[in-house]
Amino acid sequence: MLLRVPVGMAMGLVGVTGFGYLTGFAPALKLVGQTTMRTVTDYTFGVIPMFLLMGAFVSVSGISRELFRAANTFVGHWRGGLGIATIAACGGFAAISGSSVATAATFSTVAYPEMRRFNYPQSFAAGVIAVGGTLGAMLPPSTVLAVYGIITQQDIGKLFIAGIIPGLLAIAMHMITIAIIGRVKPGFLPTGAKSSWAERVNAINDVWSPLLLFVFVIGGLYGGLFIPTEAGAVGAVGAFLIGVLRGKLGGEGILQSLLQATRTAAAVLTVLIGALCFGYFLTITQTPQHVTQFLTGLGVGPYGVLALILLMYLALGCLMDALAMVILTVPIVFPVVTALGFDPIWFGVIIVMTVELGLIHPPVGMNVFVIKSVIKDINMSTIFVGVLPFVVTDLIRLVILIVFPLLATWLPQRMLG
Repeated sequence: MLLRVPVGMAMGLVGVTGFGYLTGFAPALKLVGQTTMRTVTDYTFGVIPMFLLMGAFVSVSGISRELFRAANTFVGHWRGGLGIATIAACGGFAAISGSSVATAATFSTVAYPEMRRFNYPQSFAAGVIAVGGTLGAMLPPSTVLAVYGIITQQDIGKLFIAGIIPGLLAIAMHMITIAIIGRVKPGFLPTGAKSSWAERVNAINDVWSPLLLFVFVIGGLYGGLFIPTEAGAVGAVGAFLIGVLRGKLGGEGILQSLLQATRTAAAVLTVLIGALCFGYFLTITQTPQHVTQFLTGLGVGPYGVLALILLMYLALGCLMDALAMVILTVPIVFPVVTALGFDPIWFGVIIVMTVELGLIHPPVGMNVFVIKSVIKDINMSTIFVGVLPFVVTDLIRLVILIVFPLLATWLPQRMLG
């Protein structure tokens, strides 16, 4: 990976070469073919391209701008209201698209110019968008949670539902952070004009259909009406129909959505194939068992081991993106976590929350790079200054979820079907 080999290929090369060295290269080559065929034809794995297609249709339809406008009509007149509206719109968009990077890139073009027009500081405007983008990793449908479920053979539907309360907590705490900044530094954040109720109703009319689609898809998962792959298909068809019927999705937009979803799905599945080959190599070398014995023998207790694992993820956040972190490390640390008696669904949410931090914390954060690539007239250091208060908020949220695991496990325990 340090030689700039893509993470999927790097894991695949190491896995196949190591497996071939230990068992012979003929079985290793058969492993490549079998793993590839099983991955691209497995019905369970269909959840990834389906939800990616749903997100692509929503993104190309321009719903992000309408979500921001709707949120702004309600809170734009508060101090820091545009920042609060950005968090709310990012949450709504992330809940439909499932992508952190797409959310950060989209709102860099939608919300940033508006905040700058009302004289919001550069650092604050960029920081809010960066942290708003991280919501895509937690709120369902989350690609990272889906991949975690595939690797650990956990119920993807339960993982999606488990992310709802922590995701809503993230939105609430980020809004509170903005309110505190506005209260502590009154001249730092401006206020906007108050919208009339007619303007608010008009704004809601623009966004009720995609939000209703999200509620229907997630409600179907929770009520046992769909399995995750079916929910993704329903969501993709629903997003397509909404875009077409509202005149937001023409022939060119449909083609763009299909190409975007296909490229992303191909990239994710390629990484998964490499990860599965790497996993076979880890299995025959008994690496997870050795790591488990080492960590459990340190004498620091279950939560001490958990803290070491989370610190590792925070450090890895400086080196690679969220999906790569999960795919590379979960096969090794998951046996440790289960051996210590932690709930695997709760741990999945904890991992994603820590990975979120990796997307924004200095010195390297994927969302920060995305924003910098879209907004040319801003320095990396300026974005990181705006992000720092939210990093503190996320650390507090991580501690809350560790102390109160029921926040992640309560809803999945009550799912039907």
